[in-house]
Amino acid sequence: MPEAGSHHPRVPVIVRIARWRVPLGFLFGVAAVMLSRPSPRSLALGALVGVCGEAVRIWAAGHLEKGREVTRSGPYRWTRHPLYAGSSIMGVGLAIASRSLIVALLVIAYLAVTTAAAIRTEEAHLIEKFGSEYGAYREGTAAPVVRHFSLARAIRNREYRAALGFALVFTILALRSRGVL
Repeated sequence: MPEAGSHHPRVPVIVRIARWRVPLGFLFGVAAVMLSRPSPRSLALGALVGVCGEAVRIWAAGHLEKGREVTRSGPYRWTRHPLYAGSSIMGVGLAIASRSLIVALLVIAYLAVTTAAAIRTEEAHLIEKFGSEYGAYREGTAAPVVRHFSLARAIRNREYRAALGFALVFTILALRSRGVL
């Protein structure tokens, strides 16, 4: 129902959270960096975990034909949301690298709220767009599709942005660990 004097219907909070997850991620990222106390050891362990998360994201992006189909190849054979799984692994890497309980709690809260909102809105969209095809995939009854990984597809899906963001955050944390920032 539209608000008085507004021409736009009310947008549910969960949709707003999903839409704002990237800008919120930047805000939480700044807070995480400012609250971090990285050491060379925490950076190394966190980077190792984070790189694993980014590898999952690249693998998923190299299979994803967003908006064109229900992707069922690569990591989509095992999980409906490998990009979010990869992001969560990267978040764990950030928490480890930061060497801060407060940052770990911020990461958990951010990921729990924004990922749940994004998954819920994304699945509603996929059901609307693909109907029973997505339903079968969600229930695990759809046959997997064989498709080879494509770096060009990962680039087309702009996965390089997550990789660059990861590199930037870990560079800043490395500088913090040396007392430069």
